[in-house]
Order: sequence, then structure tokens, then C-alpha cells
Amino acid sequence: MTAGDELTSIATELYVRPLGEFVSERRAIAKRTDDRGLATEITALRKPSIAAWVVNVFAQERAAELGEALQLARELREAQDDLDAPALARLGRERRTLTRRLAEHARDLAIARGEKVTPGTLDAVQQTIGAAFFDEAASVAVASGRLIREIDPAESVVLDEIMAGGAPPAEDAAPEHRMDELAARRRRRQAERAVRDAEDAVASAERARAAAEGAGRDADRRIDEASAHVAALERELARTRVELDGARQDADAARSRAARASEAARVASNALARAHAQLDSERNR
Repeated sequence: MTAGDELTSIATELYVRPLGEFVSERRAIAKRTDDRGLATEITALRKPSIAAWVVNVFAQERAAELGEALQLARELREAQDDLDAPALARLGRERRTLTRRLAEHARDLAIARGEKVTPGTLDAVQQTIGAAFFDEAASVAVASGRLIREIDPAESVVLDEIMAGGAPPAEDAAPEHRMDELAARRRRRQAERAVRDAEDAVASAERARAAAEGAGRDADRRIDEASAHVAALERELARTRVELDGARQDADAARSRAARASEAARVASNALARAHAQLDSERNR
């Protein structure tokens, strides 16, 4: 084990010891160390803030839980460019909920160790874990369990300044396998999005087809109803035309009878006039 590895190992243990014992334990470890250079580095290790200590305890005791959350955050950061605004808003809400839950779990662990955690400290713990969700360097520092102080989400993280025992080697700053993995995940997300888009298009087309078929059935029904109505109207029209023809014939016959009756009345009137004249003549004799 190199001196750097040994310092990292010592810091990992030291940074979750009870805060009241930190200084005395640091001094004792330095005294037991034969390597004077290493002893000097141990002595230089800074006492963590209460919020950093709470995060360290959580990172070491619940490494799996924190690791899963940070892996999810990493994948979300990588996928961010591919997501639409509603999806990003939903993921933002889920991320805040997850950050709050992790901070509360960390607080409970600290309280179980006898440490008092004020609301202000809890806020600082939540901010620190939240920073790890947005920044890769902050994620490394939080997961190390060797934080010196809390992290402001807005700050530009320098690992050597916030993490005791040395920053991890930049093993995957940009190795090819990492880039290949990112590219593969990006292609998979694109393929998944293409599948979702195609499924949405199929569903939309199915809805449009069902709507068109429904409209067609409704139109067929209305055609049948209108055709039946037209047939009824045509039958009624035929009956009405027959009645009209009969009425016209009756009117013609009535007019003929009226003309004959008028002529008969004229002839009878003339005869009546002659009869009156004959009667008057007979009376005057």
C-alpha cells in the first residue's frame, strides 16, 4: 500500500468517527505512524463540518443506497438533452423528493450515533447531496465518505479542497470504454425514443382509424334514415299527385256542370219573362 493509499484509508475511517473524538484520534493515529511524511499529512487533515460528517456517515453506512441514487442521477444528466420539458420537470420533482429522503436517512443515522442535527444542518446535508446529483465531481466527493465541508450546488467543485485523503485518480476522465458506454446508452435512449414515438404513432393512427370507422358507421346510418325518408316522401308525393289529378278532373267536371246550369237558368229566366208578359197581356184584355 502506498502512502497515498494509506492516507485515504485512514481518512475514510477518521471522517466517520464521532466529531468530539476527531482531533484526539487524528493525533493518536499520527503518533502511531512511522512514516513522518504520512504523519504530517494525517495531522493536516481538517475536521469535517457537522453537515459533511453526516453525509460521510451516510455514504459509508448506506453506500449501496447512495450509489444507486447517484448512478440514476448520472444517467439523468446524460439523458437530459434528449428529454422534453414535461419529462424534465417530472424528473426534477422526483430528484428533489429523492434528495430529501436521502438527507433524512442520513440525519437518522447521525442521530442514532448520538449527534444532534439541527434543521440548518439538515438543509446543508440536503444541499450537499443535491449538488452530487448535478455535478460529477460533487458526486465523487459525496460518495467518498471523506467530505471536509458541505457543498453549495452553485459552486465549482475542486475535489482536493472538499475531500480529505486525496482525490481519486482520474481513471475515467475520458477513457474509451467510458465514452463507448455513453455512446451506447445514448444510442439505446434514441432507439427507445424511436420505439416510443412509433408506438405513439401507431396508437394515434388506431384512434384515428376507430374514429373514422365510427364516423363512417354514423354516416351510413344517416344515409339509411335519409333514404327511408326520401322513399316515404316520394310515396306521399305520388299519392298527392294522384289526388291533384283527381281534384283537377273534379274541378273541370264541376265547371262544366256550372256552365250548363247557368245556361239552363238563362233559358228558364227568358221563359219566365215571356210568361209574365203573356199574363200581363191577358189581364189587360
